[in-house]
Amino acid sequence: MKTVIGVKFRGGSKVYYFDPGELPVQEGDGVIVETARGVEFGDVVNGPHEVEENQIFAPLKAVERIATQKDHEMRAQNAAKEKDAFATCMEKIQARGLDMKLVDVEYSFNGSKVVFYFTADGRVDFRELVKDLASVLKTRIELRQIGVRDEAKMLGGLGSCGRPVCCKTFLADFQPVSIKMAKEQNLSLSPTKISGICGRLMCCLKYEQDCYESMRKMMPKVGKDVTTPEGMTGMAVESNVLTEKTKVKLLLPDGSIDIREYPFRELGYRSRPAQVQPREAEEAAEAADGADMPDAPAEDFEQAEGESTPAPAQEDQPAEEKPEEKKRPARSNRPRRRRSGGNRPRPNSENPQPPREEGK
Repeated sequence: MKTVIGVKFRGGSKVYYFDPGELPVQEGDGVIVETARGVEFGDVVNGPHEVEENQIFAPLKAVERIATQKDHEMRAQNAAKEKDAFATCMEKIQARGLDMKLVDVEYSFNGSKVVFYFTADGRVDFRELVKDLASVLKTRIELRQIGVRDEAKMLGGLGSCGRPVCCKTFLADFQPVSIKMAKEQNLSLSPTKISGICGRLMCCLKYEQDCYESMRKMMPKVGKDVTTPEGMTGMAVESNVLTEKTKVKLLLPDGSIDIREYPFRELGYRSRPAQVQPREAEEAAEAADGADMPDAPAEDFEQAEGESTPAPAQEDQPAEEKPEEKKRPARSNRPRRRRSGGNRPRPNSENPQPPREEGK
């Protein structure tokens, strides 16, 4: 177990772990930490607590210090400069006629770098734009192209449900979403109803997908024969995952057709362990009775492995047959005919033995 704190940056939804060390860090404090992008100001959202070692990405970086009043003032100054940098960049983009949409501007904590986030349909040559911005802002400039989902995560907004978008509030990473999820959940396939403010499929389609998949496996498939609690047999026509009920089409004794709804757990269908059908039970009983009959035909029994059953004697077998030939097990019901001359192949299924001619 390792003691860590949870830190968020710039109102993002992803939580990063840091080692508090001996510092008296509490939830709600501001901390100065070293990240891959340099020194950053973060907000503590989870106080010191213990987590498993496998949940930590080594090496775990330590907190440099708790934010002071001066650090908070510097953070406010950077926020004010970001607004001016955003307006300046918009002017330069319009002057250059670049096909790009500026989304956000972020100053590093120490002011050594400014990052501009933008979206575009394709690749954009912004080399001249970087020179223009560097001449005005007098600092290091970085332009980073992002996707439409990242844009919605940065800007936020209200979804079709009326609540703030999930990616801005609590989603740490984007999960893959497909149109198949909307089909399995019986949702409208209209793009305006299943798309978020980013124009992509809504992330909330993924939330219930695991539940739908597990329930679909347990419920009878449409078109399968099922047995109702009354003992009648019908065909499943619709399954509702939310109510856990299945509609069954039944043929009533009077010849009419009715559709009734049952809890799927009360139905019998093929996905459950198969039971022995009446006809199969009769065949099994007949086979068992035949095995006990002493006068049963030989072809109704399977020979034991490693044993051979001699063929019954033929009435027309010649009396002068040699004794050594009698000891050999007969290959067929007809006595083997001795041939002279040549190495002719033995009779088999592909080369059957010709019929024996009388008098030869």
